[in-house]
Formats: sequence, C-alpha cells, structure tokens
Amino acid sequence: MIEKLIEKTWEIIESFGGLKLALEIVQMVIVAATGIFALLTATFKNLLYAAISFGAMCISLGALYWTLYAPYVGLFQMLIYGGAVVVLFVSVITLTRGEEV
Repeated sequence: MIEKLIEKTWEIIESFGGLKLALEIVQMVIVAATGIFALLTATFKNLLYAAISFGAMCISLGALYWTLYAPYVGLFQMLIYGGAVVVLFVSVITLTRGEEV
C-alpha cells in the first residue's frame, strides 16, 4: 500500500518536471520554516523559547544550504550555530536567571 502511494507520488512529480520540482518545493518549505523561526525568535518574550527558536532557525538555514549544494557550509551552520551557540545561549539564560525580589 505504501509502495503504491510512493510510486503514484513519484509519477505525479515526474509529470510536472521531475526531481528538480521536488527539490524546489523542499527549498520553499525550508525557506518558509526559516522565516517563521526567525519571526518567533524576535517575538518570543521568554528568552529560553527565543533561544530554542533561534536554534531551529539555524538548523533550517543549514538544511537550506545543504539543498543549495553547499554541504560543508550547511554542516558548519548546523554544528556551530545550531549546536554550540544555542547551547551557550541556553546555559547563559539558565545560569543568569535570578530570583525575583
């Protein structure tokens, strides 16, 4: 059943232009996700949620680089910004929160 659905999906994709169209659709979805995560980063009032949203934005930006045939840039984007910088932000946020007086 799943195999028939996958075959039918590939037939539809190939009828519209093949793999190039599928890649463009994936890129548009990733660009939309990156924009949404960037807006969420700027609008969240909770700093922890903003840092997590920033990490998701960096990871989706790395995925976009990967689909644009720059895998090393995408990998470094995901590892450095999506990993190390977000961990630094989250640790600073959690360590500097003081008790309300």
